[in-house]
Amino acid sequence: MRARCRDDRRTVSWPPGDDVPMPEEELPGGYVTGPVRVGDTVRRRPAARAEFVHRLLQWLADADWRGAPRFLGFDELGREMLTYLDGHVAWEARQPAGVWSAASMREAGRLVREFHDLTAGTELAQGEEVVCHNDLSPRNTIYRDGESGLRPVAFIDWDLAAPGKRIHDVAHACWQYLNLGPGVDDVDAAAQLMQVICDGYGLPDRSGLVDTILWQQDRCWRGISEGATAGEPAMKGLREAGAVGQVQADYRWTLQHRLALERSSPARRRK
Repeated sequence: MRARCRDDRRTVSWPPGDDVPMPEEELPGGYVTGPVRVGDTVRRRPAARAEFVHRLLQWLADADWRGAPRFLGFDELGREMLTYLDGHVAWEARQPAGVWSAASMREAGRLVREFHDLTAGTELAQGEEVVCHNDLSPRNTIYRDGESGLRPVAFIDWDLAAPGKRIHDVAHACWQYLNLGPGVDDVDAAAQLMQVICDGYGLPDRSGLVDTILWQQDRCWRGISEGATAGEPAMKGLREAGAVGQVQADYRWTLQHRLALERSSPARRRK
């Protein structure tokens, strides 16, 4: 497939000099963008805030941060092109132990801190603390197998990225990486892993962590419901798949176990 890679200076083909159509492989997820793999690229329909996301990805690329795909331009169908990041994405419910290990949780926290620090104080942050990913989860994480097993190395699906507070992403990561909800068998173990994520990030003040998790869960189900009612196809699909009820159940579980989670979340810790 021939594509146009555009920037402020020039238009080039991608891959260079390639006029032979390449096969497309559907990728999991992508309620909004319908991603496919074409060679070493991912092609997707641009999301609503694509321009901001492209600027963010370019900023991270200019900083030589390897934890996000590179934006390459648009193909002849108007789809955005991103570099394909090879590795394991935790889409299925059953995953290798390395995905759920404390070492992976700590590394996820460290990766979040890296891109937060790269955006702090920039125009992209628009006066907020940092730019947040806003959809951190194992399903949006690339894992690779090293000497110590699977570990997170990059994040994908940056469509919801926006200026925000550091704790917003940390809280969302705690919710999603630990599956905080009715499926948790050991609340104390989950609470301890919350601290592992925070330690990996180096979050000093954790007094509002559980409140922020509840806020994330509440706004998530409301956003899906409101978007579906407004006719947004992606949100309608999520609601039909039962996402609203699932997130509401997560919210009720977190509220029920709030004190247990907070007991393991001291207000301040050393970095």
